[in-house]
Amino acid sequence: MAIFRLQIKPVTRGTGRTATSAAAYRAGERIRDERTGAIYDHSKRADVLHKEIFLPSSVDGVGPGMEWARDRSMLWNTAEMAEKLSTSRVAREYQVALPPELSAERRAVLARTFSREIADRYNVAVDLAIHAPRPEGDPRNFHAHLLATTREVTADGLGAKTGLDMQVMARNERGLPTSRQEFTNLRARWAELTNEALREANVEARVDHRSLEAQGIDREPTPQLPWAAIMAERRGERSEVAERIREEHRQRVAARRARTAERDSGGAADRSAGSSAAGAESRHRPAVPQDMDARRKQAVQDWLAYRAGLEQAGARHENEAPQPLSMDEIRQRAVEAWRSLQARGAESPPSAAGGRDRDTGRDRGEPEQARDTPGLGDDFSG
Repeated sequence: MAIFRLQIKPVTRGTGRTATSAAAYRAGERIRDERTGAIYDHSKRADVLHKEIFLPSSVDGVGPGMEWARDRSMLWNTAEMAEKLSTSRVAREYQVALPPELSAERRAVLARTFSREIADRYNVAVDLAIHAPRPEGDPRNFHAHLLATTREVTADGLGAKTGLDMQVMARNERGLPTSRQEFTNLRARWAELTNEALREANVEARVDHRSLEAQGIDREPTPQLPWAAIMAERRGERSEVAERIREEHRQRVAARRARTAERDSGGAADRSAGSSAAGAESRHRPAVPQDMDARRKQAVQDWLAYRAGLEQAGARHENEAPQPLSMDEIRQRAVEAWRSLQARGAESPPSAAGGRDRDTGRDRGEPEQARDTPGLGDDFSG
């Protein structure tokens, strides 16, 4: 089935990487780095299905003078020469998963559309390479690499830093969103383009860029293993890294199941206790939700129930119309009523005799340390 994947990472000189090496590997070509003299030859690769360089629309139509940007070796050597620091980011890569449900032509159109948008969005050059699945890997793993310059492409060469590599002050001056928000926008856009392509191909599968929690899915994400660990296990070797990742995943799954079971059992216990303590004279103290909004709603409900009990007991005169209360008054009185209930419960210690205490709603003889449910009055704000 179609999966969502958009990994954005920089090609940084400080980690020993170069733009020339990255471009040669992804495009399956031989490129010489003019700055270091190193030669990167990946011309024997047979899994490169499509490769293409996209320039910003503002300079794409320019004829003479832009040959350097359309030539892969010249483009990335220019990108290397433009950076002077040993820690410079010389390129930025966008790696995306292409749905195997689509035909080869539709996958290419999808990748090319995203490449064009990146080029125009940031005024950069984008070097697209579409790869087929590895023979020894998952046969559905069609993917694309979009290697982009970190500087604007102009008719005069590479200009200032742009896109995700722009300085914070420069982004603020231009009124651009933060880098974090830009990441989110890019992920949302790739999901949108992918779903459009699936819809046009009459494929029911859809992808979602949001986290499992945001989607309302209660499970742990599938762990990702490093490629070296996968290859080691395929050779029949033991990978301690893969075993550690799987064990950590099992522990997270077990912890989530335990939390779910505890939450479900707690809810069932609360419902059972509420049913047994029902009655006009019962003062059952319900479990207090941890969320502040839920606490406020619970306080309002407690006050409304308290008023209803007073009316039923004849505390109000039958001809006296209840005075309307504002929400703030309801909340304040609910807090006061709840604190009063707490105070009465604290002043009346449990009896050794059997039965149920009217004030606390607990069985007489219950140990004091069992009363660990937090009260509303301690941290409730009106």
